[in-house]
Amino acid sequence: MSDDGLTRRDFLRTGSGAAMASLLGLPVAAAAAVDGTSRVVLVRDPAVLGPDGAIDAKILARMLDDAVMAMLDEREPSRAWSRLVRPDDVVGVKTNAWRNLPTPPALEDAIVRRVRETGVAEKSISVDDRGIRTNSVFQRATALINARPSRIHYWAGLGTCLKNYIMFVPRPADYHANGCESLGAIWRLPEVEGKTRLNVLVMLQPLFHGVGPHAFSAEFTWPYAGLVVGVDPVAVDATGARIIQARRKEHFGEDRPISPPLTHILAADRRYGLGNASAERIQLVRLGRTEGNLI
Repeated sequence: MSDDGLTRRDFLRTGSGAAMASLLGLPVAAAAAVDGTSRVVLVRDPAVLGPDGAIDAKILARMLDDAVMAMLDEREPSRAWSRLVRPDDVVGVKTNAWRNLPTPPALEDAIVRRVRETGVAEKSISVDDRGIRTNSVFQRATALINARPSRIHYWAGLGTCLKNYIMFVPRPADYHANGCESLGAIWRLPEVEGKTRLNVLVMLQPLFHGVGPHAFSAEFTWPYAGLVVGVDPVAVDATGARIIQARRKEHFGEDRPISPPLTHILAADRRYGLGNASAERIQLVRLGRTEGNLI
């Protein structure tokens, strides 16, 4: 584990912009993948969290808009979101319902509001996690928006945007081997491939340490007050992972590699060609507070 990467070789092989455009579709991918690099936006605002950890919904919505605009080089939220979804799309918003650190309802509301403002009918939008396989909107979906919190994960090392799609398969346990290395295969399934318009890795209060299945302790969260946003799920997850690893070193005073190793992020790049994991292939745009970014 290096100080700013996920392996000592730091992802020597990277995905191509052409492969990403093929997976994610144009014109969104064209703006987010230039010359083989992936644009990822890190936005932070300490005011999004109150003293008790309560989320300010208005600030969170503004953070999301700012990130999407920066990602797509737009100055108006409406113009940016209209490039993500079209009025005739059927949109599934894939969230995460883990009881200890779920996708914030305020974020779900902000996404749905912007999607509706693009002209998508209310009946053509659904927010779901564990019920997506039987959800009629997800069954018909032409567009997906992927939003979940970042946290230590017993099987995958980290719960990531890549990991968030495991509920698309009937037997999630089939993807747990070797650090969930084969998660990238899910992104090639017909239900998913070419549909994801946006990935939002929620890092408001990430969980950076835990031992055992479903482990959670507030002691190992911290008010990072950030979102990591991008079209490329590999680049988003790799960026989040570097932040988590830096926080672990800061907290423990020494390198504490994430365990198990993040093989699913590496494989998503190297084996499945879903995007870029190497820091050299990620164009990181920083918005808002920079103190304590850890990256």
